[in-house]
Amino acid sequence: MKKKKAPALCPCGSSLSYEDCCGRFHAGDAAPDAVSLMRSRYSAFVKKDAAYLLRTWDPSTRPQSLTLDEPIKWLGLNILGSSQQGDQARVRFVARGKINGRAFTQSELSRFVRRNDQWYYLDGDLDEDAC
Repeated sequence: MKKKKAPALCPCGSSLSYEDCCGRFHAGDAAPDAVSLMRSRYSAFVKKDAAYLLRTWDPSTRPQSLTLDEPIKWLGLNILGSSQQGDQARVRFVARGKINGRAFTQSELSRFVRRNDQWYYLDGDLDEDAC
């Protein structure tokens, strides 16, 4: 008897399957809050889904295009905290990765905005002291 393959876990670290977590947002569902959007954007970086990243980037700060060809292997995401006031939110996170075999961390305080019931990434400040 053939063993059934377990569904792949979501790269964001939620312990849910990709389909039940960030995959549904990548497929078109709106993220219900800024933390969910942050997690789904991290997963999009892991999966090199530039279209999703651009789609969820606020038009006022979104670049014309996005190339994800750097040889980064993302290793994990840790959400350190979040806050929301009305249609604005902040999420502090640390992402770990490797580039050309060298480990690194990226710590950021990201800002998000909600427009027409849709959350968007606005911008972020790299936080080198938080690592």
